[in-house]
This record gives sequence, C-alpha cells and structure tokens, in this order.
Amino acid sequence: MSKIIDLNVDGSRVRLDIFLANQCGISRSYAQKLIADGRFVVNGDVVKSSYKLDLEDKVSGEIPDPEPLEILPENIPLQIVYEDSDILVVDKPAGLIVHPAPGNWEHTLVNALLAYCPDLAGIGGKVRPGIVHRLDKNTSGLIMVAKNDGAHHSLSQQLKERLVKKRYLTLLVGQLAPRQGAVDAQLGRDPRNRKKMAVVSVGREALTRYQVISYLDGYTYVEAMPETGRTHQIRVHFAAIGFPVYADAVYGNKSDLLGRHFLHAHQLGFKLPSNNEDVEFKSDLPEELKIVLDQLSAEGVA
Repeated sequence: MSKIIDLNVDGSRVRLDIFLANQCGISRSYAQKLIADGRFVVNGDVVKSSYKLDLEDKVSGEIPDPEPLEILPENIPLQIVYEDSDILVVDKPAGLIVHPAPGNWEHTLVNALLAYCPDLAGIGGKVRPGIVHRLDKNTSGLIMVAKNDGAHHSLSQQLKERLVKKRYLTLLVGQLAPRQGAVDAQLGRDPRNRKKMAVVSVGREALTRYQVISYLDGYTYVEAMPETGRTHQIRVHFAAIGFPVYADAVYGNKSDLLGRHFLHAHQLGFKLPSNNEDVEFKSDLPEELKIVLDQLSAEGVA
C-alpha cells in the first residue's frame, strides 16, 4: 500500500519539491519524480516541481511503497543486551549500518538480525524488518527491535507519543553554556546539499535537551536527550548553535584521534510490549571514545 500524504503549508514562496523533500524526509530528486508522475497535487491541481506554494495551500498525494527486495541473512555477530518473545535490544557498534539502502544492500544490522531471528522477515516492511528506530552508521549504542507485528506497533506508538527515553553521550567542540538547556529548531534537508540535514524554516519539529557532564579544555562532555527522532538530529542541532560533535566530518571537522563522530546511545527506556512494564537498558561508552576523553582530559581540565 502507498503512504497517503496530506500537508498544510505554513509558509509561502517555497518550491513544491523542496517542501515535499523537507516534510517527507525524501530526496529532492525523488520528490520531483513523484510530482512529475502526478502523485502529488496542490489544492487538487497538478502542478510542476517549481510551483511556489502560498500560505494555506494544501498539498496531497502518495508515496508508493518500495519494490519488494530479498534481504539475505548474514552471520554477523550481535551484542544482545535483552531478549524476550517480543523484542530484542542490541548494542550496535559504530560502522554498522542499520538497514539496507541503495548502495548498501549487505552487511547491515538487518542482515544480521535475519540470520539470528528468521521470523523477523516482513515485520515492519521488507527492507526494515523489525526496525522501529535507527542509529547513524557511525553512532554506536542501543537500538530496540520488534520480533512480531504487535511489538512493532507498541514500540512505534511509544516513539510517536515520545514515551521512549533516549540518552546519548557526546563530546562537543567548544565550551557549551549554560550547563543545562535545549535546542528547539526545525530540521529538514539542507537545500544546498541534499545529503545533509539542516535547521530550516519549513522543516519538521525537533527538540534536543542536554545536560553538561564535564568541561575539558576546549570541549564539553554532554548527555543529550532527544525528544524527537529526526535524521542526524543531535549532530545538526549542536552544530547549528556552534558546538559541533567532536570528529563529525559532515557537520564539523575530522580528528586525528577518532575515526568516527563521538556519539553513543548509552541509555534506552520504554515499556515492554508484553506486560507494559517499564524497563531501562544501558551501554558503556566504547573503548575508542574513552581513549579520546582520557587523552583530552590529560591535556588539562577547565
């Protein structure tokens, strides 16, 4: 079945293709293809991708489901933190992509999950069986996986209602102040680079709360608590306020000390689908991130 989309425009003079890309989390080129195929209309009328939206315009249409693909099981080691008949909680290492996508159909967490739990096939979709949320390739830490349709619905609903407690450990470049606060800024595709996300006026709501753990010389060690789950949310939010995540080559700068960005999903809390019991899981900071903290701490603590 196709995904039906109905959107109200809250701004003006924005191109239709850019608006769709930002609102639906798709590439601009794919948005243009959908518009050209007549799958989206404005106020019931077929228009071009370049159509400039006016305030209170109504955009409606559909995004077709992807073509079915055969995702093959692969014997990739998994670090399982918790398992019952409904769910898995996995501690994902940095470098492992969560689900297959163009250019990366193999060697993903999904391939590993299908080998460990073959019954996952078809739960939540062909390409993302069992997956209810994701972590970036180079973000390590906890991710929950549904083992049946009932659990998938329960976890998805908890995410939608912001009942899932997610906490990340991150190191930021610069001295962030105040010690406790929040970044509240809409996110969408960067109009200058469609492979990146950015703070945009027509983006989707995004909120990241934070608490400073400690200050290092020129850096801030932070616990980040995202209340929404937008793509690259923590990385983009902190970069937008001038404190990019350490070693983030996309939104900040590379580092000779670390080959991936310093971001770890260390705590995950939610209700078990089976009995509604509140549970919480934690993951220790990976060794390569501990080494960076130790080395920077040795250079002097502010």
